[in-house]
Amino acid sequence: MKWKKFKIKTKTEAEDIIISTLYDIGLEGAQIEDNVPLTALEKEQMFVDILPQMAEDDGTAYLSFFVEETEEGGLLLNGESKTEEDILKAVKEELDGLRDFMDIGEGSIAVDETEDIDWINNWKQYFKQFYVDDILIIPSWEEVKEEDKDRMIIHIDPGTAFGTGMHETTQLCIRQLKKYVTEDTEMLDVGTGSGILSIVALKLGAKHAVGTDLDPCAVPAVEENKEANEIPVQDFDMMIGNIIDDKDVQDAVGYEKYDIVAANILADVLVPLTPVIVNQMKKGGIYITSGIIDQKEETVVKAVKDAGLEILEVTYQGEWVSVTARKN
Repeated sequence: MKWKKFKIKTKTEAEDIIISTLYDIGLEGAQIEDNVPLTALEKEQMFVDILPQMAEDDGTAYLSFFVEETEEGGLLLNGESKTEEDILKAVKEELDGLRDFMDIGEGSIAVDETEDIDWINNWKQYFKQFYVDDILIIPSWEEVKEEDKDRMIIHIDPGTAFGTGMHETTQLCIRQLKKYVTEDTEMLDVGTGSGILSIVALKLGAKHAVGTDLDPCAVPAVEENKEANEIPVQDFDMMIGNIIDDKDVQDAVGYEKYDIVAANILADVLVPLTPVIVNQMKKGGIYITSGIIDQKEETVVKAVKDAGLEILEVTYQGEWVSVTARKN
């Protein structure tokens, strides 16, 4: 399937109004490119291990809209066949109308033909099976090799929103879970994402896990991965909300009841999280953190110590750091 990409050069303050206006003529699903700094809330909601380096924000934005190209060479918009010229004319008319009451910047439109991409499944090429010591993490579309049949096998489908666990930060957490999980473990997984850490803990023998996340996409991701790994429904509970500052979430999660708290989140989120999360931990409970780039190690270590926790171990993989501590 081929697509035509209509890319508009505009200003960041005009992004929303242009997207809304062009939605009315059938252009949906805009891809936004700009250098606007992330807000504190957006940083908390990022499910990546390090924020990308961004150029200085100069107010410029690019909005790209993709229109399906038919076998006959036409473009399919709102179920109707259109020519490239038809769509360009309609977009220019809408942009010219917006210019009457706001500054949309240059407003130029570039048209490109994309390569033939399966937009739904193309992301799968980035996720392959891999090992964390004796554990095999494998997505559903790959087969387990005969020589791996006797390993612990974790089936994780990340979907488009979360990672498989291939990243070093998740591997660091998994290795710590292997050291501390017992058959009596109650685990809290903050920023659970695909649910991989909780699922690994349950497969290692943990009694029960609770996952929290800010992104509603985590709910179906966790449910699908629970089913794929034959995790009983009652063994892994999931809730959406910010445990750092939402008292309702804190109350629902519960206090002084977790043997292990895992948080594979950015260091800038671990700092405010740590003094809060100690209230959820049992005495003697283990706190496993990662998502820490090596330059932020001391920042997180200080936050952990300031919260009254004892540092047990700091482990490394590549440029990433995991801090493990205990509540005495």
